[in-house]
Amino acid sequence: MTQPAVRLSEVSRRFRRTQALDDLTLDIPTNAITGLLGRNGAGKTTLMSIIAGHDRPSTGSVEVFGVDPFEDAPTMSSISFVRDNQRYPEDFTLRQVLEVAPLFHAGWSTDIAEHLVHGFRLPRKTAIKKLSRGQASSLGIVLGLASRAPLTIFDEPYLGLDATARRFFYDTLMQDYLDHPRTILVSTHLIDEMEPLLEHVVIVDGGHLIRTAAADELRGSAVTVSGVTAAVEDVAAQRPVLQRRTIGGLTSVVLETAADDELRTEAARSGVQLTPATLQDLVAAYGVESESLEGTRA
Repeated sequence: MTQPAVRLSEVSRRFRRTQALDDLTLDIPTNAITGLLGRNGAGKTTLMSIIAGHDRPSTGSVEVFGVDPFEDAPTMSSISFVRDNQRYPEDFTLRQVLEVAPLFHAGWSTDIAEHLVHGFRLPRKTAIKKLSRGQASSLGIVLGLASRAPLTIFDEPYLGLDATARRFFYDTLMQDYLDHPRTILVSTHLIDEMEPLLEHVVIVDGGHLIRTAAADELRGSAVTVSGVTAAVEDVAAQRPVLQRRTIGGLTSVVLETAADDELRTEAARSGVQLTPATLQDLVAAYGVESESLEGTRA
């Protein structure tokens, strides 16, 4: 059995009065694109910082390729962590960054770097501190993908990018990953856009691990039932409800169950609509159990 690229055991991280991560045990598979999903404040960035060796847990243990990454130079050189607040030397330009970056990553690809710079239309001579939000995000993507690091971590890499630029990123990511398999961990709120790329999914909320599974397994683990409230409640009875939303006389519930023949038959008989739950549905459902029209928990 292939060893996981990342293994966390009973990891907690506390910042004074804030419990950012709480007793989290998790494996991230090798040579797969894993999506780290959850609401703002769920603990995603803290988790990625610990995995990258930039922070260490208050309790628990972390291994990246079998080694504690914190302040371990060989392990950290095998990791590329692209985050929103990436810092660069004062007055550095893109040209200077691309000259220095290969020194930190043995697998650096000048070809993919040039492909991305051209595709994003990045200015080479402008000081990085003067780049727009989207251009700064594009530069982070260049550094992450061109590093071809065995573990590449993206923390919401698309901020400020328009739809065309995001599509270019997704297409390039997938093609280069297929050509050069490695472990990629990406946090995103644009779940519907990135869902086709994801092979494995980790959902966190409030510092807790909610679900971790292969993406295909997770997609088939829940369904949405919607229609007239009384009919929906009849179908949902005796089944695990992740989320319930009611507007007027209509209700939609996310059930944590597969759409088997019994459920399909019951839904057809009750006149309710049955649809597979998307990853976006699941993240929302795990984060908010029940809502009424006013947005309060029901």
